[in-house]
Amino acid sequence: MAFLQTILAFVVALGSLVIIHELGHYWVARMCSVKVLRFSVGMGKIVWSRRFGPDQTEWAISILPLGGYVKMLDAREQDVSGISAQDMKREFTGQSVWRRIAIVAAGPLANFILAILLFAGLYTYGEMEPTPRVRAVPEQTAAYQAGLRGAELITAVNGEPVQTWNELRWKVMQAVVDKTPVKLDVRRSNPGPAGGNLLDTVNLPTTGLATKDLEGDYLGKLGIKLELGKPILDQVDADGPAMKAGLQAGDQITAINGVPTPDGEAFIAKVSVSPGKPLTLTGLRNGNPFTVDVTPEAQTSKDGTIGRIKVKLSSTMPEMVLSSSPPLQALVKGAKRTWDSSVLTLKMLGKMIVGEVSWKNITGPITIADYAGQTARIGAFSYLSFIAFISISLGVMNLLPIPVLDGGLLLYYSLEVLTGRPIPERVGAIAQRAGIGILMTLMMVAMFNDIVRLLF
Repeated sequence: MAFLQTILAFVVALGSLVIIHELGHYWVARMCSVKVLRFSVGMGKIVWSRRFGPDQTEWAISILPLGGYVKMLDAREQDVSGISAQDMKREFTGQSVWRRIAIVAAGPLANFILAILLFAGLYTYGEMEPTPRVRAVPEQTAAYQAGLRGAELITAVNGEPVQTWNELRWKVMQAVVDKTPVKLDVRRSNPGPAGGNLLDTVNLPTTGLATKDLEGDYLGKLGIKLELGKPILDQVDADGPAMKAGLQAGDQITAINGVPTPDGEAFIAKVSVSPGKPLTLTGLRNGNPFTVDVTPEAQTSKDGTIGRIKVKLSSTMPEMVLSSSPPLQALVKGAKRTWDSSVLTLKMLGKMIVGEVSWKNITGPITIADYAGQTARIGAFSYLSFIAFISISLGVMNLLPIPVLDGGLLLYYSLEVLTGRPIPERVGAIAQRAGIGILMTLMMVAMFNDIVRLLF
């Protein structure tokens, strides 16, 4: 069932992005009065087609599901000797260079517009997301050196407000790629008698991070981890080690063997690795401190022998916030996120070329299908976010100045604007063969990476 869901999610995502991209070319071609002969979803042999519209454009589905194309009346690709004078006025190469630029650029532009609208819709609808509250910070980490200790709420990165943990990750990633300092605005609890919150600013050193570290838990390497729910006991099972030790529902565990337990994850981890080992638990009961000794009983699981004291925690979930914006503000945020993602993609490609980022980050259809399935199973919000990011990637990749891609054609037309004449056909043919070679190489690298991820 999961496999079928993955395939369906992949087909829907890729199919919709291809259709939007090609519709961009199609709509602008029609606006420029260029005759469109065929609109195909997929490449290769046509398996289904119908003709519609005043030009009897052929709408087709082709056998290879990767990509698509819009075929226009083009003197370079077909015999136009029998074409009427009226239709020849609508031939592609006979149009002004600015019209040709508009038609070619419309495909990637459509992908960017789709991403903006998807982000805007998601920002307007909103979703419950973890707040950027920090759990206890280990010593000898960059975050500890900066002054973070745990329980702080990060409210801004380099002056830009953040509401959620994902926004924090995104802003820090951008700063690391740009190799710029990271300044965090934080809100701490005031330990004094006045109570309330203290506002502070810390400078987070990121010199210990390389761009390749962005492939993993880069915030964790800096010492910043998400604070989860406090270890408060919701249920204590009868005749279990916890009840025999005197633990009660409502107790909050603050330390084990003198080591603080900042959240439920830390509590569960310590108990799990201590089967048969006495533990001293310190905690709070109705605001009053207490200490008990408990020995977790050994229990066999698929991961080996683990410790259990037979309690249930009230929650291990982090603090959550509804992240949403008014429609106009959401549209602006969507445009900015699309722009930032496009710029970051180009920067990462540049770092791949110079060797600062591994080529393992190039992914192919297998990995994309896997991510499509995973996000679809999580929910509509994650799946639509995934489609938005893939749409941005598709737009950026198509704008690369590689012959046979839209970016290569735009490069030709830009040279035509500068020189006043089109590039020679011989030069174009050589460049096209080189472009095909580059694309084939990238596809082989992507497929190799997909297979390695699948097998290992």
